[in-house]
Amino acid sequence: MRNKRLPPTAADRRRFLLRPVVGSLLALALPGVPLLARAGGHAASAEATAYPPVVAGALLQFPQDFGAHPQFRTEWWYVTGWLREAGGGEGGAEGRAGGYGFQLTFFRVRTRIGEDNPSRFAPRQLILAHAAIADPSIGRLRHAERSARAYPGLVEAGEGRTSVRVEDWFLEGGDTVLAPYRTNIETDEFGFELVFEPGRTPVLNGKQGFSQKAPDPLNASYYYSRPQMMVGGRMRTGGTVREVEGHAWLDHEWSSEILPEGARGWDWVGINLYGGGGLMAFQMRDGEGRALWHAGTLSEEDGASRIHGPDELRFTPLRHWQSPRTGIRYPVEWEIELAGRRLRLRPLIDDQELDSRASTGAIYWEGAVRLFELGAADEARAIGEGYLEMTGYAERLAM
Repeated sequence: MRNKRLPPTAADRRRFLLRPVVGSLLALALPGVPLLARAGGHAASAEATAYPPVVAGALLQFPQDFGAHPQFRTEWWYVTGWLREAGGGEGGAEGRAGGYGFQLTFFRVRTRIGEDNPSRFAPRQLILAHAAIADPSIGRLRHAERSARAYPGLVEAGEGRTSVRVEDWFLEGGDTVLAPYRTNIETDEFGFELVFEPGRTPVLNGKQGFSQKAPDPLNASYYYSRPQMMVGGRMRTGGTVREVEGHAWLDHEWSSEILPEGARGWDWVGINLYGGGGLMAFQMRDGEGRALWHAGTLSEEDGASRIHGPDELRFTPLRHWQSPRTGIRYPVEWEIELAGRRLRLRPLIDDQELDSRASTGAIYWEGAVRLFELGAADEARAIGEGYLEMTGYAERLAM
């Protein structure tokens, strides 16, 4: 007698939905190649599935642009910062001992698969998430990742406000320009429940939010930052729960073409300055480590900002660290020349490598750093805290 097949339970549907989607994401590294030829399924016309370009002169509008832009190829909401136990005293130009770094990133990817398929399970959009705590007590990152196809109410990136989630991991807020954000992340090893309070309007990077990544303006993103967000909430490491406070940085970018031909990866910093301002700076690198493009934004406490072009920035690696797990060698200390100023980055801990091969397929270094300014006699003065991201040191980043 044959066993009768039972209808799928809610748990069955959840397991199907959260099945790994790495193969589909990695295939997106081949622009212009129809994924349907390999994946099967429904296909719409080439015109209907084309990714829109990023063009100079488009006016970013808030709070609408806090939300998702599902027609574009790739998008991410990226929050980093430093946390300390609540009530431990004020920060300042001299900094404070101790502290933890934290990172939370949600990615949205338009796959162009099944775009004319009415099924809610069609993988038209993928949502991925990375979360990490830089924990000096163990000398490494605690990190976790998730990935899933979009599904209403469970895995989604909403439009009109920030509302992204992969099951019970979420980041939401941005109902108005100064409205708070909140997030909740729980894993076996760590967790955090935080509220972020922006004290100013978004900082537009590049030309009013048009952030060029190469000499060819085809390689660009729409990009704004939210430095100096005040943070409060709870953080768990292992079995210990702490009330924490600190400062955070939020980046939101969306694009259809970011990584220029010949580029292998990038080095990026987002620093909350002790004086109340913020510094974003990045370089694109080729396979030999040479800079292809530089850009940066220096913002002030009052909201004013200055854009720095390729001729005003230079990144020089000073000290390297080699991962005992992957063998990848990363420059973990840098000197940055910014319009005549000499700045130096030093990591909270060296081992802040994040292996995300189960979601985005990338291995990269993403970590908490302090920023120092060098004086005439090379004396170093602490001027800020933030995050450094380094990609493409293992292999060319697939975007």
